[in-house]
Amino acid sequence: MIRARKAIAELENSEPALAFVIFIRSPSTIKPILNENSKQMNLTRKLTAEFIGTAFLLAVVVGSGIMGENLSGGNVAIALLANTVATGAGLAFLILSFGNISGAHFNPAVTLTEAFRGNLSWRESAFYVFGQIAGAFFGVGIANLMFDLPIYFASTKVRVGNSQFLSEFVATFGLIMVIQTGVKFRPNLVFLMVATYITAAYWFTASTSFANPAVTLARSVSDTFAGIKPNNVPMFLLAQILGAFVATFVFNWLLKEEMEEKENV
Repeated sequence: MIRARKAIAELENSEPALAFVIFIRSPSTIKPILNENSKQMNLTRKLTAEFIGTAFLLAVVVGSGIMGENLSGGNVAIALLANTVATGAGLAFLILSFGNISGAHFNPAVTLTEAFRGNLSWRESAFYVFGQIAGAFFGVGIANLMFDLPIYFASTKVRVGNSQFLSEFVATFGLIMVIQTGVKFRPNLVFLMVATYITAAYWFTASTSFANPAVTLARSVSDTFAGIKPNNVPMFLLAQILGAFVATFVFNWLLKEEMEEKENV
């Protein structure tokens, strides 16, 4: 117990980036410094982090889609590969950059499921979602302007059908699965787990894995490679929310069983 307290003191005095990557052998005794730091930040700083992080995420997604399409010579696979790599890398550095401040949600589906699980108040979650959506639209506008396009212009890219609905359900279910299992078993690797999951999901889902309501809404105002037609957005949002909450129920049960088994040993 004395060693545990000493280790906690050392972690609290260490650099945030270093503390984030330390492997914590006894999560029940020494909580991840990521969570401890997040609790100490005031709401304004958290919301600013969510706004900036989500803005950069959308700038990466939309901007890399435009660049990939411009340079691929009509080869859609190459354009998608460029979009995928940039998005995966962007998620990794954004989670590492903002994880200690706000938890690096950048996604209303993540925020709402965390509120449902009691890890965030419903009041805070409402502000988080607002900040994420505002940041998403800001990021799309910046991406469009960087490529000499109108700041906002409705997408004409059709993404509709049962396959798209199922893809978004599966993609969002998988994202919540990765986050919840990662936070429990590998808290120091969550950034990598999320980034690599989304990289994979770009290619195994027919929808290219939006898995994020803020992303979906904002991508409707960019008629580019990453866009989605506005009237296709509601179906995506429904699939994402359903996938997120089904995953929450499933993994609350699975992880609760795991916790009880450890306590009984």
